[in-house]
Amino acid sequence: MTSNKPLFLSTPFVPPKPTKHKQRVRYHTAKKNIMTIGSQNQQTETYDRSKEVKEFDDSKIGVKGLVDSGITTIPRFFVHPPESFPPITTHPNPSDHGKEIPIIDLSFVNSHRRTIIIDEIKEASSKWGFFQILKHGVPTDVLDRTISSIKAFNEQSNEIKSKYYGREMGKGIAFSTNFDLFQSKAASWRDTLQMKTGPTPPHFDHIPEICRRELLKWDQQVQLLGETLMELLSEGLGLEKDRLKEMSCLDARLMVAHYYPYCPEPERTVGIKSHSDPGVLTVLLQDQIGGLQLKHGEDWIDVKPCSGALVINIGDLLQMISNDEYKSVEHRVVANSIREPRVSTAVFFNPSKREDNYGPLPELVSADKPAVYKQFTLPEFMRQFFSKELDGKVIDYFKL
Repeated sequence: MTSNKPLFLSTPFVPPKPTKHKQRVRYHTAKKNIMTIGSQNQQTETYDRSKEVKEFDDSKIGVKGLVDSGITTIPRFFVHPPESFPPITTHPNPSDHGKEIPIIDLSFVNSHRRTIIIDEIKEASSKWGFFQILKHGVPTDVLDRTISSIKAFNEQSNEIKSKYYGREMGKGIAFSTNFDLFQSKAASWRDTLQMKTGPTPPHFDHIPEICRRELLKWDQQVQLLGETLMELLSEGLGLEKDRLKEMSCLDARLMVAHYYPYCPEPERTVGIKSHSDPGVLTVLLQDQIGGLQLKHGEDWIDVKPCSGALVINIGDLLQMISNDEYKSVEHRVVANSIREPRVSTAVFFNPSKREDNYGPLPELVSADKPAVYKQFTLPEFMRQFFSKELDGKVIDYFKL
């Protein structure tokens, strides 16, 4: 007889205890589904990936809901092929032993140290595409409260979180597991709250109350920091300090808050697969759990958490605008193998002028350094980015 049980979990069904509270019915129904799904998970002949993914997404419980259900085997659509797990090398060769991404002190950025800081950022952006910053002006209590509020949102009951679950950003905010869940070959082990914060933020009441004030304060601080970073990056290219700002590179912002629960099989999946960020610049706040890695040459290197620091990385658009002076690099997050969740939030800075042409700036093109990329509009660029799953880099499509 063919089983009509849902398929995305292999753990046997454990019926929930009866409840008298109507508001808990949907949660128990979802839990029943996830606990029964996947009794034939490993039987290839009955595997229906699209059905499993839809059932999981419809349950609105996210990855944390899977963990809370007590699974010991991850659903098959989260399993990545072996090539997704190349060896991790923290010191690619003897001369690089102990080498880490640059850490740059921004104190006195508007005084005598400015030229030194510009040179440090230019070198880090050219050679690494990543760097960490200290003395950046964002108060420590803002950093701590931001992380705590993201954790608190994810650790609410499913009944509350499910109100925000969805794949449409009509209200400027949405909670889901993997924006490319239905396009990717394999899903990643994380849940994400996304929020468009610029140029127009969501309505105040649409932001979850438990993290509302903290995320808005974080965005306010990141805006100020973004202005400073764009100036330094512009000057590092030999341009006027407001050049990138005038291109509206500060105007469109997207905030993502990631929650990486414990994974019972971390060797079979990833937190985020290898990719480069498509925008201009990313400002990342991470907790002390670790797991972020970047590709440096042919090696993967840990981006070790540094107390009070923010992680900055160059996006694909800035690599193209700079005519390859700055580099965007692939990075990933490994699946979390410890019981404490990893929590992070990134703010992506993007241009807002959709009809303008983007590509190598004229000031950075010469007979000795011809343009590496063609001109394009933002809709053309984003259409190409979203035509594939979150994997690798998109800029090769725009090379001349």
